[in-house]
Amino acid sequence: MTKRKGAIGVLMPRDIPARDIVPFARRAETHGFDELWVVEDLGYRGGLTQAATVLAATTRIRVGVGLLPAAARNVAFAAMEIAGLAQLHHDRIDIAVGHGMPAWMRSVGAWPRSPLTLLSEYITVLKSLLSGRPVQHDGQYVRIDGLQLHESAVPAAAPAVLAGVRGPKSLAVSGDVADGTVLAEPVTPAYVRAALRHIAPTRPHRLVAYNIAAIDEDPAAALAAVRPALEVVGEPDWRPHVAPLPFHDDLVTLRSRCAGPREFARALPDEWVRQLTVAGTPEQAKSTLGDLFDAGVTSAVLTPVGTDHLAALDTLATAL
Repeated sequence: MTKRKGAIGVLMPRDIPARDIVPFARRAETHGFDELWVVEDLGYRGGLTQAATVLAATTRIRVGVGLLPAAARNVAFAAMEIAGLAQLHHDRIDIAVGHGMPAWMRSVGAWPRSPLTLLSEYITVLKSLLSGRPVQHDGQYVRIDGLQLHESAVPAAAPAVLAGVRGPKSLAVSGDVADGTVLAEPVTPAYVRAALRHIAPTRPHRLVAYNIAAIDEDPAAALAAVRPALEVVGEPDWRPHVAPLPFHDDLVTLRSRCAGPREFARALPDEWVRQLTVAGTPEQAKSTLGDLFDAGVTSAVLTPVGTDHLAALDTLATAL
């Protein structure tokens, strides 16, 4: 069997029915996915609750939480929860912390004046607490007065803490303080290379890449399946993802001519859709994943589309 260049994971859809959460996780493990990532999107399910559930239902697969908004939880109490998961599930948990979507965080009164400062302080303190060290930190946002996790609560190995970010300044913070970076979809090799230049890692640094994915023996069907998920790509928050691409200017022009995101997604040329997703036949998907790994991705995470989440998972497994 050919050795994979990197890990291949799958993202659990945020709107998956509760009855399918455990079957989805177990089936992902049975198929041979290396990682299962859960999300914490405002108004859906909490990330740590999902992670605890799927960790308890599986035995091998790594579980990532991508991501926890830094402004949403006191760092000390977050460390307690994360340390417990790491203890109970033997080094199978990864945690990503990020700013959270600005509109979401503002809607709950939790958007800081300096998101970069908060993220840097939060990740630095969280990593120290998870390592079992006493922490004294009097920052602009994070204040810890001598707290140390009790020896009974410290995991044998501190879980990785990654930053889920996208902009150049945030990527630089990730390179400074985090164990890795989670890049939201779409992730192309060009975006990976641009992101790594901003991260400028000076020590081992994981790079997790989310991508919308659909696999079908009919490549046209796969492209049609992923197209609706690209509606957001023309919006300003996604500019860092598409700025490195040769068709960036044309994409911006196309979005300006469209009445809304739905029209924009329908008008995207097939070649752009191919580059912005992992979509096509199994062999085409494997080739795309190989290109991502060659660019520097260490974990490629596939996001299924459609309403039948378990069936979509089965088709994505053909990329393994």
